[in-house]
Amino acid sequence: MNKQAIRWISSTETARWTDKPVSAPSEATEAGAASLTVVAEDRRQNVEGFGGCFNELGFTALSYLSDERRAEVLYALFHPEGEQRLSICRLPIGASDYAHEWYSLNEMDGDLEMAHFSIERDRQYLIPYIKEALKLNPNLKLFASPWSPPTWMKFPKAYNFGTLRWEKGILEAYALYFVKFVEAYREEGITIHQVHVQNEVVANQKFPSCVWTGEQLREFIADYLGPAFEKHGLDTEIWLGTINSPEPWDEWLKKKTADHDAYAHTVLSDPEAYKYVKGVGYQWAGKYGIQRTVLSYPELRYMQTENECGDGTNTWAYAKYVFNLYQHYFTNGVNAYIYWNMTLEPKGRSTWGWEQNAMITVDPSAREAVFNPEYYVMKHFSHFVPEGSNRLGTRGHWTGNAIAFETPSGEVVVAIANPFKESRIVSVSNGGMLQSFELEPESFNTIVFGKS
Repeated sequence: MNKQAIRWISSTETARWTDKPVSAPSEATEAGAASLTVVAEDRRQNVEGFGGCFNELGFTALSYLSDERRAEVLYALFHPEGEQRLSICRLPIGASDYAHEWYSLNEMDGDLEMAHFSIERDRQYLIPYIKEALKLNPNLKLFASPWSPPTWMKFPKAYNFGTLRWEKGILEAYALYFVKFVEAYREEGITIHQVHVQNEVVANQKFPSCVWTGEQLREFIADYLGPAFEKHGLDTEIWLGTINSPEPWDEWLKKKTADHDAYAHTVLSDPEAYKYVKGVGYQWAGKYGIQRTVLSYPELRYMQTENECGDGTNTWAYAKYVFNLYQHYFTNGVNAYIYWNMTLEPKGRSTWGWEQNAMITVDPSAREAVFNPEYYVMKHFSHFVPEGSNRLGTRGHWTGNAIAFETPSGEVVVAIANPFKESRIVSVSNGGMLQSFELEPESFNTIVFGKS
């Protein structure tokens, strides 16, 4: 391996995406010499990609840009040769909390046959947004989930709070609602590759939401959704998601669990439900349950389905926290990592009053896009780790701050953060060669080792 075979990119709060010079490597002669050793023979999970969520407020933010600048931003996000190279993205079924207002795809009370089902609202925001992305990357994969069923299917009859009415006719109609959604998007030329049954099954919120138990998910998948997809000949995958779980201390205080046993294990240990489930989606406090689920069901696929959103200030300090989320989820077995809002207006205020971060903010008055710290966190992974890569095992004292991958072309990619307020020299061993890097304070780094 020679100097030209190694590329090192560093990002700090004041200098983002800087190519750094690399000195000549040396042979790793001592086992303890490396701060981080890439273990090439320890091949872990396959990588399916990185992405974000298509939401109405994001599409509106993009509309403030000139046609030329908008095209540049979309290219950066979605084109296979752009900066982010996003390859798997999410969309809501009906309104998310980043819609302009509440809506579902059928608010006709008692319409069990789904005669009034319609995606007409989606043609205003979501479908144009998705189609622009698909023009840039026709291979973009999509998964979808509802934030709430239609209000007439719930008790109480409201889009926020509450639960699905557990009646046979309602459950059959709700399964048909998913079928109609997949079919309607297919008629628009958009393939829905996966559906996740409910966004945040534990969330009882003022914005669109619906609470499910593990037992309810098990029954709905086994007896209604799975058979409905079979009956209509759909090859769209059914995923158990998105599981958010309350914080562990909240579980303890309320004497109510929502961990691996209460959701994933409850559903997947049932053979009738298991046969329909292709993967599990975790987000937010679901991070506390993913390890046990992956250990128990290693044959399934996993996804981090919604990056934790921050408070709209888009700080470098929060970006450091987000880097650790990538490290946590990939170390614990996910195949894909999904950001939340790709684009928003400054402060990222939702229709329901929550201010959140975004990779890109667009000021309506300035008509310019600002690439925020978390844009670069994503880029340090997604730009270099394409679909079909594999995570590699590592060892050494910097393992908790790094993740390694091997790409289909044979490159080894190491994403590593320096969390400290002073620079640190980190030696990385790959393929028997030892290379030292002086990581700047509070920096994100990607080191690409060319194919040996």
